[in-house]
Amino acid sequence: MTVDTAAAYPVTPRNRVKRLHERGSYDRAAVHAILDAAMLCHVAYVIDGQPYATPTLFWRKGDTLYWHGSSASRMLRHLKAGTPACLTVAHLDGLVLARSGFNHSANYRSAMCFGTARLVEDADEKIEAMRDVVERFYPGRSALLRPITQQEAKATTIIAMEIEEAAAKVRAKGVGDDEADFALPIWAGVIPVTTVLGEVQTCPRLVAGVEPPEGLSIFAENGSLDDALLAGQRLYEDG
Repeated sequence: MTVDTAAAYPVTPRNRVKRLHERGSYDRAAVHAILDAAMLCHVAYVIDGQPYATPTLFWRKGDTLYWHGSSASRMLRHLKAGTPACLTVAHLDGLVLARSGFNHSANYRSAMCFGTARLVEDADEKIEAMRDVVERFYPGRSALLRPITQQEAKATTIIAMEIEEAAAKVRAKGVGDDEADFALPIWAGVIPVTTVLGEVQTCPRLVAGVEPPEGLSIFAENGSLDDALLAGQRLYEDG
């Protein structure tokens, strides 16, 4: 398989899609779109032969993924030295009901990224990353906040991982029944799934007269979370 390495991640035994390979893609834009529509990921790694998969918030800056947490975290303490890690994201887009149990399925988008996780130790890079985690999801908000304190910076660990290899896998189609089953009098179809934003719940201790900032307009009530996060990523990249 020939891959344009400028537009796609290299294909190796580690990231090659083994099953239903026609659903796979190594295209950077395809992988990034799935990552950027998410806020929560799972990071997998091994400590002393025991596998762990930890859910955490993350964000992307170019080909680098960042996540953060408490300095007391087992995962973050382990990753300080630099270790192989795998970060995954998945979106559920539809429930697929077929005429047989075997052909029931789901529509989804997923991305799997491999690299070596490292501790962000440079003080300036760390403070920038702590601002970025807010700015990436809530455009323009970091400028409105009080400065990060020394204690907050000390209590926070930031991990960065350059994406060395990655793959996207997507199912976005209807029922895949066996040909003979289409004549059966059994209902089949797809139930779409979308994460929808709800009504804003204002803090009861808000200072009188304070209104939501303009940057939060991307999180419109009844809007799609995917769309809001993708819009936030575009604003974040535009700086």
